[in-house]
Amino acid sequence: METFLNAGTTFAAGSNSALLTFCLYTLAVFGIAWLSNRLLQSKSFMSEYFLGSRSLGVWAFALTFAATSSSGGSFTGFPSKIYTHGWVLALWIGSYMVVPICTMGLLGKRLNQVARISGSITVPDVMRDRFHNKYFGLLAVSLIVFFMSFNLVAQFKAGALILQTLLADVDMFHTVSIRLFSSMTETGGIFEGVKAGYLLCLFTFGVAVIIYTTYGGFHAVVWTDVMQGVVMVCGVMIMLPLALYQVGKLAPSGESGLEYSTREMAKMTPPQAGTATLRLTAARDRDTTLRSDTWLPFTGESGEQRLLRLTDLVMIPAGQTEVADIGILELTAAGDISRKMNQLTASDLDPEIDVTDVDTTPYQYGSDPSHAGAYVSAPGPSATDVNGFLPVSLAISFFFMWAISGSGQPSNMVRLMAFKDARTLRLSIFTVAMYYSAIYFPLVIIFCCARLLIPGMEAESDRIMPAMAVFLSENAGIAWLAGLLVAAPFAAVMSTVDSFLLMISSALVRDIYQRNINPAAEEKLIKRLSYLFTLIVGTAAMIGAINPPQFLQDIIVYVGSGLAACFLAPVVYALYWPRANAHGCIAGMLAGFAAHLSLYFSGIFANGSFFRPYRIMNFDPIIFGLLVSFITVYVVTLITPAPSPELVRKYFGKPPAKPTP
Repeated sequence: METFLNAGTTFAAGSNSALLTFCLYTLAVFGIAWLSNRLLQSKSFMSEYFLGSRSLGVWAFALTFAATSSSGGSFTGFPSKIYTHGWVLALWIGSYMVVPICTMGLLGKRLNQVARISGSITVPDVMRDRFHNKYFGLLAVSLIVFFMSFNLVAQFKAGALILQTLLADVDMFHTVSIRLFSSMTETGGIFEGVKAGYLLCLFTFGVAVIIYTTYGGFHAVVWTDVMQGVVMVCGVMIMLPLALYQVGKLAPSGESGLEYSTREMAKMTPPQAGTATLRLTAARDRDTTLRSDTWLPFTGESGEQRLLRLTDLVMIPAGQTEVADIGILELTAAGDISRKMNQLTASDLDPEIDVTDVDTTPYQYGSDPSHAGAYVSAPGPSATDVNGFLPVSLAISFFFMWAISGSGQPSNMVRLMAFKDARTLRLSIFTVAMYYSAIYFPLVIIFCCARLLIPGMEAESDRIMPAMAVFLSENAGIAWLAGLLVAAPFAAVMSTVDSFLLMISSALVRDIYQRNINPAAEEKLIKRLSYLFTLIVGTAAMIGAINPPQFLQDIIVYVGSGLAACFLAPVVYALYWPRANAHGCIAGMLAGFAAHLSLYFSGIFANGSFFRPYRIMNFDPIIFGLLVSFITVYVVTLITPAPSPELVRKYFGKPPAKPTP
């Protein structure tokens, strides 16, 4: 037997209604997949399964484009960054409103034309056929699979964390997870130390998204993206007034929630991570287990009130009174301590536990109380960088990262190959720009408010979106709403996973097997292989997420910027420059990949982590990756033979001009 203390878990779901909402949502997704599979029976499998027969209208095209881009990073990693660094994240995401103008306007119409001329179904298809070079197609496939594998693992982690938060207080969830996975987590291997609840959520999410993507194909992805796009924007629009109202209840009379939250953030200093020793006043005859979200108040040496939370599950064995060197996160701002103490009840606390030997490390930037205000000004607080989180040069880098490099994402390019006509493209640019505005600006406000409502989440900040959704709904007295609100980030993750799964499987089946191994393969065989590869890739990503990566948004930034460094320059030159040839575009793709990857590898030696890259003059690696790639394509193209006149006529209608000596 053991004593189990669950202190400060203010955002537990509290109702089986959350589970019901999730089940209804999943049934709707499978219903769409079934209808899409019925549609497959009457059309060309390859074109329909991977591109929806190039017939997407405005709403389908706009929402599938938006939902694919609004991934687990937008609803898990991005809120985590806002919560951790404050208002400066408005600079991080500020350019996202012009992403559709850059991405759709720069490449949309021309890419769609080239894909129709060549009959291409995938992005590697386009590059292979544009230059009649099978090795170019194979290189493109290899890079897509490399980067998307990273991203899929991160997205599966996000989906599992969202479900875990949603179902935290559903009794059946805990019962089932313990019965199915508790013995597995004790046997060692890849399951060692993994929580049973996380495993259940991972497999539930993974099986659902793999089956419906495998079964339904592109149209299933598109129409679930439409549904998920609506769910996402509705979730954000509901959370925004709830967050402002609940912060406003803490404010003095006559002060708005937004005004109060900003003023309080201007006084904040970041929490400090470290270690501490816990002591029981007397030994107990049974184990005492403290959850990772347990809060422990104590009195400082000067008599001041101090408050910390555990960052890992802690067990004090029966008969013992002390455990040392446990991970903790201590609040440093007086306002945070006061608000959190007001949330805690007597049942949340164990008066027989004392805290001693607290040893913490302050943030490198923003922790000095005499210079409070890092949460409301650039560059924002940072635990690892003395210059702050987002210096001006890095903010400029992220403007290009989202607005410009977004054009170089193969997942976006596939969507650009599927719209119906030019009018659809024009209207979709406007629609997606409005959609992003309705999501990203409110997210900044919501999770700045979260700093006041749920302090101390830095230890697990990737869970702040679902935690905030459940917290807001419970405090509003409408716990059933938690299921709908959490469906928003869940929908974002699912829409991204299904798109990436389909992209990888199409690359393997179309670009490797059919184009290089068995060009005469029958449609029946292609169909079976498409199903098989989608299933295999999804299962592999799910297994990779059993021991999840530590970071989510950093992985997404690496993948997005890396793909852009590889693909944007070759695609732009291939679409618009008749003189472009395979030699130049292949060289540019490899050079962009090498320049970008080398700066990330340098981060291991310079900053101690692959996901903290070495930044020249504080610019992100994407700037140098794009620069190197564009220059390389141009230079190598000019010093290598021009393409054949027949190939140029096919795509441009005229032979290229002779190069200037």
